[in-house]
Amino acid sequence: MYRVFEALDELVTIVEEARGVPMTSGCVVPRGDVLELLDDVRDAIPQELDDAQDVLDHRDEVVTKAQTEADKSVAEARSEAERTIAESRAEAEQLLTEAREQADHLLSDARGQAEQAVTAGRREYEDYISRAQSESDRMVQAGRAAYEQSVHEGKTEQARLVTDTEVAQAASAEAKRIAEEAHEEAERLRSECDAYVDSRLADFEDLLSRTLRTVGKGRQQLRSPMGAPFDYEEWQPSAGAN
Repeated sequence: MYRVFEALDELVTIVEEARGVPMTSGCVVPRGDVLELLDDVRDAIPQELDDAQDVLDHRDEVVTKAQTEADKSVAEARSEAERTIAESRAEAEQLLTEAREQADHLLSDARGQAEQAVTAGRREYEDYISRAQSESDRMVQAGRAAYEQSVHEGKTEQARLVTDTEVAQAASAEAKRIAEEAHEEAERLRSECDAYVDSRLADFEDLLSRTLRTVGKGRQQLRSPMGAPFDYEEWQPSAGAN
C-alpha cells in the first residue's frame, strides 16, 4: 500500500509540473512515465481489494444465498421447537397421568387402612366392653353372693343370738359394707375400662385426621404447578397409633 500512495504522489507531481496546452486547461504529460506509474499502482494494489470487488460484484447473490440459508435455518429451528414443545407436552401429560394414578392409589390405600383401623378399633372396643361387662357382672354376682351369704350368716347368727342385738347389727353392717365394696369395685372397673377404650378411640381419631390431611395435601399437590415433591412421610402412622 505504501507503493500505491507513492505512485499516486508521483502522478500528481507529473500532472502539476506538466506543460500546459495554450488556450486550454489540458497539459502534456510523459506517457511512458504515467503508464509505468499506473502499472506500479496496479501491481501494488492488495489482492484483498480484488476479493472485495468480487464480493461487491456478487453481493446480490451472496445476500440471496444468505437469506435462503437463514430462512431454512429459521424453518428448521421452528420445526425443532414445535417438535420439542409437542414432546414436552406429551411428557407432561404422561407425568400428570402417572401422578394422578399414584395419588388415587395412595388415596385408596389410605382409605383401606382407615377402614381397617376403624374396624379393628370397633372390634377392640366391643371386646373391651364385653370383657368389662362380664367382669362387672361377675363382680356384681360375687357381691350379691357375698351379700346373701352375709345376710344368711347374719340371720343364722341372729337366730342363735336373739338376745344379742349388737351382734346382729354388726353382721348386717358387715354384709352391707361387703355389698357396697363389691358395687364400688364394679363401678371402678367399668370407669377404668371406659377410660382405656376412650384413649384408644382418641388414637384412632388422630390417625384418621392425619390420613385425611395427607389425602388433602396430595390433592392440593396435584392441582398446584409441578416441581415440588410430595412428602410421603407425614401420612405414616405413628408408633403410638399402631
